[in-house]
Amino acid sequence: MIVELISAITFPEWISDTAFSIPGTPLKVKWYGLGYMVGIYLAYRWALRTVRQKHLWIPDGVTRGVEVIPNKTVLEDFTFYCLLGIMIGGRIGSLLLYSPPETFLDIFKVWEGGMAFHGGFAGVCLAVWYVSRKHKITLWRWADMAAIGAPIGLGLVRIANFVNQELWGRETDVPWAFIFRTDPQWLPRHPSQLYEAFLEGFVIFAVLWYLSRKKKALTKPGICAGMFFLLYGSFRIFVEFFREPDAELIFGLTRGTAYSLPMVFIGLAIVYWAAKRPPAAPKHMAEEIKAAKAE
Repeated sequence: MIVELISAITFPEWISDTAFSIPGTPLKVKWYGLGYMVGIYLAYRWALRTVRQKHLWIPDGVTRGVEVIPNKTVLEDFTFYCLLGIMIGGRIGSLLLYSPPETFLDIFKVWEGGMAFHGGFAGVCLAVWYVSRKHKITLWRWADMAAIGAPIGLGLVRIANFVNQELWGRETDVPWAFIFRTDPQWLPRHPSQLYEAFLEGFVIFAVLWYLSRKKKALTKPGICAGMFFLLYGSFRIFVEFFREPDAELIFGLTRGTAYSLPMVFIGLAIVYWAAKRPPAAPKHMAEEIKAAKAE
């Protein structure tokens, strides 16, 4: 054990979970909350940039009909509902999926922390369903819009998990093992938060960028969303082998694995279904060429 402790990296004291304090007040802005806010904003900007690149939506060959592409106004509306879905769903999911509350009021104790990806994911799914009905744009268009930007926020929040020294990995003797100061056992552990930031953030973003930019996947609504399901589920299951379980197992599986397995099969089904369909011809809600040039 002494050799392992010596060879591991002790988490630096100068890294704080606080991004900055608001002068004259006791209020502090945490990296974790900042990761959510910045991630959601950048996801919106990326979706808007994608919508304005009209060549990405023009299919090759015969189409099966016309499907509407959202404009800036409805994207802003969609982002608002996604924000609600992430915050409310993530909070409720944390309590119901990992640590059931003792009382109903525990749900509102946000200062005690606790957010779950799968809860936030369910919240975004509800936002996709609601906005598709509200704006009369097909559900899979909105699902793709959410999918291409989601990895940005995921990557930032996982880095914030690392900064917070939470959700660390299992004990290990790899050269890059970390000793987290929040770990009462002071064991050298996998920095599983960084594994997730790389896979769930960078790799998924890169794959969806390639599919949407180089393969025109957006002309077949559902492919990007299905790939997100498939890749996130697969990567999360992989990382669970290195991540310390943070709740009781389910049939011998970690909670993360149990909740991610359905995503893999659902993602495969969606990709297969979407790829088999002919592409859709685009119909833009409004011309935004002047706005795009102004930026």
